[in-house]
Amino acid sequence: MTSPFEMESEVRSYCRRIPVVFSKARNALLWDEEGHVHIDLLSGCGALNYGHNNPVIQKAIIEYLESDGIILAMDLHTTPKRAFLDEFNRTILAPRHLQYKVQFAGPTGTNAIEAALKLARKVTRRVSIVGFSHGFHGMTLGALAATDQKRARQGAGIPLQHVVHLPFEGFAGAGIAELERFGRSVENETGGVVRPAAFLVETVQGEGGLNVASCEWLQALSALAERLGALLIVDDVQAGCGRTGNFFSFERAGIRPDIVCLAKSIGGLGLPLAIVLIKPEFDLWQPAEHNGTFRANALALTAGTSALQLWRDPSFAVEIGKKAEHIGAFIRNLCGEYPSQLNPRGIGLMQGIAFQQPSLAAKAAEAAVGRRLLIECCGPVDEILKIMPPLTIELEILQEALGRLRSAVMQALETTTACYRFAAQ
Repeated sequence: MTSPFEMESEVRSYCRRIPVVFSKARNALLWDEEGHVHIDLLSGCGALNYGHNNPVIQKAIIEYLESDGIILAMDLHTTPKRAFLDEFNRTILAPRHLQYKVQFAGPTGTNAIEAALKLARKVTRRVSIVGFSHGFHGMTLGALAATDQKRARQGAGIPLQHVVHLPFEGFAGAGIAELERFGRSVENETGGVVRPAAFLVETVQGEGGLNVASCEWLQALSALAERLGALLIVDDVQAGCGRTGNFFSFERAGIRPDIVCLAKSIGGLGLPLAIVLIKPEFDLWQPAEHNGTFRANALALTAGTSALQLWRDPSFAVEIGKKAEHIGAFIRNLCGEYPSQLNPRGIGLMQGIAFQQPSLAAKAAEAAVGRRLLIECCGPVDEILKIMPPLTIELEILQEALGRLRSAVMQALETTTACYRFAAQ
């Protein structure tokens, strides 16, 4: 009998690598329809920072639904929108002395990026955007033009233009000198480089390989953008909402981006929501210049408000730091056992293991799925095993997951070692 899932387009991806039918989930655990329990080290690619069906957020949603609260209101004023904006300002922006206008974009990260790029071009009256090697910003055409991932770009069907790609820190040894060289080329009338409208950057590249920009590099980038009269846009779609330890990934560098894009976990429980944070002086939109029917969905706002309230307690961030160190120690110890084959990557609860032999990462991921772990690979050639559990994962569950992951990595490494031994014989 043909499975109903075969009706789905060939574009499907995750279900090919994890061919399981799931039926329920709670925090970092998922149950398949046969009753087996799986541990989530994927977190909806960063959209489930607060776990599956977080009981506090879930309760807020149920109560709102039972009250016959409005769900879709486009950009009409609603009580959930007021509550979200108030909580976001009081709990997130004000304590960090940040002042931003909040734009509700269509409910995806790539739509937030599109809005940011459009606004930067409108503000500066320039066209060119500066992106970075191994950057990933979404699958719609503007965001895709700034994306450096070949697999994503090849589906565009048309030329992707008006973006200059500079090397991200560490790419082929690149650093601040490359930023300065670009700046001098722009400022020199004979340099042949036009002034950009904006620099678009992830402070930690998620899909690109868990590459972490240093505070010094980010500060130099921020200074360069200001010097050139360009806007600095931080794509915090995956790295934001606490994934790197602080609520915003750029906090550690002490910079203040002109525009910040948030999506994924800003929706609280995996509900679709995306916002663009804009310095007030750059909020030059005319009414409806960038709109969408499903922006500011009230159910997602209700969930998002409840999630933001978790940040009122300073211990929430402290616990994230403890779990991050636990994962970091695990990765360092494992890589230390195999220094010629493994390297640590990432920061916070956005870490991973880079394999010198890329094919081994896929084998380790396959072995992990066999041990009922949800996990994926990332990087230019999928050479990195990516560890992204919910921020709320219980420590004992995390320890169990890392034990299974170590076994999966060992299996991949031992298989290769055995092949070498066989070939030598």
